[in-house]
Amino acid sequence: MNHQLSFQLLHQYNPGKPGIGVPVILQSGGAELAVDAYVDCGAAHCFFSRLVGEQLGLQIEAGPPEIFSTAGGPVKGHGHFVTLEVLGFCFEAMVFFAADHGFKRNLLGRIGWLDRMRIGLIDYEGKLFLNAYQDE
Repeated sequence: MNHQLSFQLLHQYNPGKPGIGVPVILQSGGAELAVDAYVDCGAAHCFFSRLVGEQLGLQIEAGPPEIFSTAGGPVKGHGHFVTLEVLGFCFEAMVFFAADHGFKRNLLGRIGWLDRMRIGLIDYEGKLFLNAYQDE
C-alpha cells in the first residue's frame, strides 16, 4: 500500500555534519534572536541554552523548573513562552532554557515544535521536508 504526503518546504542540510540543523528565530517581549537549532525527535520539549534566554532578556529562573533526562545525565531547565519561527513557520510555544551555562545545544523537540509540524526526512540526501501540521 502506498501513502502520499505533500510538503510546502524543502530544507537542505549537510548530512555529513552531526545533527539536522535548522535556523530558528526566537521572539519574546520585543526582543528577537536568530540561532541554529537541531531537530531532536527524542527530546520531549524544545530546549535552548541559557545564553539564548538571557539574550532575549528573560529571567531564566522566573519560569517553571523541570528536570530533563538526557544521555549525559539530568539537565534542569526553566519554561518560558516565546514565539518560534523555523524556516518561515511561526507559532507560540513554551520552550525551556538551561539553568546552567554548560548546556550549549539548542534543540527542537516534540512538544512545542514537532507536534505542530509534518515532516519528511531523507537523511542520506540531507533533505528535511516541512509543512505545518494543520496544512493539507
